[in-house]
Amino acid sequence: MLIGHIKEIVRHPVKSFYGESVQETKIMEYGLYGDRSHAFLDETRKGKFLTITQFPEMARYKARFVGEELEDQYPKVEIITPEGKIVEWGDEELTQEIENQSGRKVSLITYPPTHVPLGAIEEEHIQLVTDASVKRLEEMWEKSAIDYRRFRPNILIDLEEKIPFIEDTWFGKRMRIGKEVEIELIRHCERCIIITVHPESGERDRSLLKTVAKQRDNHFGVYASVIKTGKIHVGDEIVLQE
Repeated sequence: MLIGHIKEIVRHPVKSFYGESVQETKIMEYGLYGDRSHAFLDETRKGKFLTITQFPEMARYKARFVGEELEDQYPKVEIITPEGKIVEWGDEELTQEIENQSGRKVSLITYPPTHVPLGAIEEEHIQLVTDASVKRLEEMWEKSAIDYRRFRPNILIDLEEKIPFIEDTWFGKRMRIGKEVEIELIRHCERCIIITVHPESGERDRSLLKTVAKQRDNHFGVYASVIKTGKIHVGDEIVLQE
């Protein structure tokens, strides 16, 4: 059954940095190519990443790959700071800036293109959000338009039938995306304080999380695991397999 099309594809080359919207990409066994493949380790919390939860300003740094997606090495990772300065991953001044502003000692880690582990890449391979659910949540919040990027999904779905939270009925089912990719819908995404951070300004509004908790039992968006790898493109059909 055709349920919709890909409206937008978003990946995050650097964990907790602002993601990049791409027209096409590979789906690897772990999810979108290079998603959360580069990260800052928080040396004040052994084995933990530095994320928006500890340092909301991270949402204002933008990261993108520049070049071809190769399986033996990543393209260059280009970062735009909140002030508009363009640097590359590993830039010492950027690392120092993150440390100074967050008040934490950090180190850098990069996972190979063939495998980014869960934990770096959230709790499942891919997160999906639907346009109808974003619109309905916006009505529930009663404050302003919601930038769906607050939820940091990988795929925004343009539903054929605009039924809010239809994704609640997908668990345990498989979905084909485009001609090659197949995923299995696993469970809800349980939200945290990250959605309170505006993706442009870095400002926090805790009322959104309170709304999600009250109206949706703290759930918004769904997680899926990869069954078959391949390429996806904006506009690809999304078919739910019964």
